[in-house]
Amino acid sequence: MHPYAPPPRRTALCPARSHPPALGPAQHRRAHLQPHRGLVLSLTLPGDPRSASVGRHAVTAALPTYGFRSHAWPVTHAVTELIAVNAALTPGRDLYLSLRQRDGALRLVLWDQHPRHADPDTLALCELRRRRALWLLAAVVDDWGGEWGLAGAQPPHTGVRSWVVLPQ
Repeated sequence: MHPYAPPPRRTALCPARSHPPALGPAQHRRAHLQPHRGLVLSLTLPGDPRSASVGRHAVTAALPTYGFRSHAWPVTHAVTELIAVNAALTPGRDLYLSLRQRDGALRLVLWDQHPRHADPDTLALCELRRRRALWLLAAVVDDWGGEWGLAGAQPPHTGVRSWVVLPQ
């Protein structure tokens, strides 16, 4: 070993994982009959408008892998809008992004940590501003025959769940 070379990583040399277990003929057939789970992508992102780029790139990479190349345009626009708007409404707090294929649709959820407003008028104004800020999202989702909405967290939790459903 060279004197300046880093020491070998012991975890990579584990003999238990160096060779996958051999499958018999019946096990091999069952392994191929397992239903495919479909698209499942989850990310936690910083509450920063630059996170929109990270979310967009992750979704752009995942969609063709699962056969959704045709949905790249609306989904990446939806992800970008949701992350940018929610990061601006609650800066510095983590955002949780989830994209899943379920029941013949692509379901996108963004959960932020926006504090709950005690005053009903402030709550209504905040929701109105959030909906207005998402006008481009609304146009894209409507154009693709989908649905979108907002829902507040139930106490004792805080935050807002923004969601988009696009048909396959």
